[in-house]
Amino acid sequence: MLADYFKLAPDSIACRHAREGKLAYTMMFNLVWTIWIFADFLFNDNIGAMWFIATFTSFPIFLLMYFLGYALPKRYVVYFAVGMAVLGYIVMRWNHSGGTSYVIYSCAYFAHFSSVRRSVGAMLLTVLVFALVARLQEWSWVIIITMCMIALSVGAGNLMYRLSGEKDAALRLSHDEVRRLAANAERERIGRDLHDLLGHTLSLITLKSELAHKLFERDPAAAKREIAEVERVARDALAQVRRAVTGIRAAGLAVELASAKLLLESNGVAFDHAIADVALPAEIETALAMTVREAVTNAQRHANASKVNVSLDAANGHLSLRIADDGRGGAIVPGNGLTGMRERLAAVGAELRIESARGQGTTLRVELPWSQSRRAETELAPPTLRSA
Repeated sequence: MLADYFKLAPDSIACRHAREGKLAYTMMFNLVWTIWIFADFLFNDNIGAMWFIATFTSFPIFLLMYFLGYALPKRYVVYFAVGMAVLGYIVMRWNHSGGTSYVIYSCAYFAHFSSVRRSVGAMLLTVLVFALVARLQEWSWVIIITMCMIALSVGAGNLMYRLSGEKDAALRLSHDEVRRLAANAERERIGRDLHDLLGHTLSLITLKSELAHKLFERDPAAAKREIAEVERVARDALAQVRRAVTGIRAAGLAVELASAKLLLESNGVAFDHAIADVALPAEIETALAMTVREAVTNAQRHANASKVNVSLDAANGHLSLRIADDGRGGAIVPGNGLTGMRERLAAVGAELRIESARGQGTTLRVELPWSQSRRAETELAPPTLRSA
């Protein structure tokens, strides 16, 4: 039963850190500041037996509350924060630095209250009671004010850290939602296309099959022609269905641009794009979209950029995609991502060039003959069916 209390609850502070990509026990590193609980022993020569009793009795209790507040569901944090504060008020009579440290840790935990208003209110009330208790023990106002400011600063820092994490989580959810909505819209479009395509094609096959049946006895040659026509229509329909289904797996350029905007701006990087209004065949749009995804991911991870720009132009017989950042630049070491990017673009006849000078950012240019893209578009267009 006791072991259940030491499991990380799904809504605990520890699991929230894990979901944000941080170590689950990140907050445990803050225990290094507990050295101040023993500061009186290091700097005060007038240490009595009560100091040892108060300190070494309270410290295990504090550690237990600290860990439980970190590992149990978030709704319990307030109880452990109050417990730390009360522990500090009691201990500060015999151990000034220890009691003050417990109060500071209490304010740090109050930052995880359910709302900002409650967090701030709990911190202010905690330091107010601390100041009253300290004054009754005849502490100097300089020490009282200094300790209160430290406690509030630590609590405010934790509060801002928590709010920043919640904002990042909301942005990630928005990012995922954009992808989900775009995927649903594409599936609906493919579904409508398949319905229209198969409805017309199956009706045509039915009519020609009925005609062939009627002609079978009086004009076998005509019936044979109709059967051959049914076979051709069926093959054409099969090819169209395959192309339509392939479109479900195709990455859309608009979706990647929206995802890039969320990814970069959530990390403080400005993003701008200008895309020419051109209809791209599925495999070319997929290749360009995947290039944007890879380039933007690299810029966010490695470039240390403050701005990224993406542009697509169609002029002078060429499609030109340009992705530029103002990051650190320098020598580019080819990896799996860059190699895959080149292979994907080469498969559609595009050429990739990279310009990167140290301190001047990196620019990727993709060039593709527009005439080739038009041929590909024509090849992907559904064939026209002859009527009976």
